[in-house]
Amino acid sequence: MNSENIKEVTNQAIEQLVAALNQGRSETLTQYLAAIGRFHRYSLRNVMLIASQKPTATHVAGFHAWHKLGRFVKKGEKGILILAPIVRRKHENAAPSETDESSTAVYFRAAYVFDISQTDGKELPEIGSVNGDPREYRDRLGKFVTDQGILLEYSQDIAPARGTSAGGKITLLPDQTPAEEFATLTHEVAHELMHRDERRASTSKRSRETEAEAVAFVVCQAIGLETGSAAQDYIQLYEGDAKLLSESLEYIQHTATRILNAIGAGDSSAPPV
Repeated sequence: MNSENIKEVTNQAIEQLVAALNQGRSETLTQYLAAIGRFHRYSLRNVMLIASQKPTATHVAGFHAWHKLGRFVKKGEKGILILAPIVRRKHENAAPSETDESSTAVYFRAAYVFDISQTDGKELPEIGSVNGDPREYRDRLGKFVTDQGILLEYSQDIAPARGTSAGGKITLLPDQTPAEEFATLTHEVAHELMHRDERRASTSKRSRETEAEAVAFVVCQAIGLETGSAAQDYIQLYEGDAKLLSESLEYIQHTATRILNAIGAGDSSAPPV
């Protein structure tokens, strides 16, 4: 593809993503949000208690909450001790919650939760995934990262996140599929290219995640990966929308084109995409 072809591919991908966002939440995202809603927000005290007893915990819930999600605590698993508040509502119509200011704790009692790794059963819904074979583009993207002076590492400690960007350093979750890893790395590279300068101060988390995922969507589309509703789901998870996407179009196009050129998608000697 030449530069004009890349521009055309970019525009078509963005138009497709805008149309998907305008259709509202996908069924996959709706199911995911319903499941995640069953996981309570815990106070800092309980977060520290959970981390001290099971540092690898990612999703914790009580015995009955897991049952409602179609999962069951494995025989012999030891619960993670937390302090459950017995609360009194300040207002009659307010629903009590551990971190809700509308209620006040009268006293605390010992309670136990279990991490997802301590359970078996129905798989939890996940937001859309990317499928296909990124071929040699994955190695080329890795070289581009190195050429930018960005350190690339792998760590299980970032779970459940698939990737993180920390200004000069990208960390990926190990054991992702090749397509998922390529999409995740592209997303984090987009953050490094777009959100590590003075522009960061004028953008919100919502807009930054929308821009990075839109770039990943364009690049994945351009090399022939199957994206499904993955980008749409991710953007809407951060409350992004078509309007926000359109406002960032120039930055998204520029960054996606830079990455596509860097990995050889604009090279006539590269395989067709």
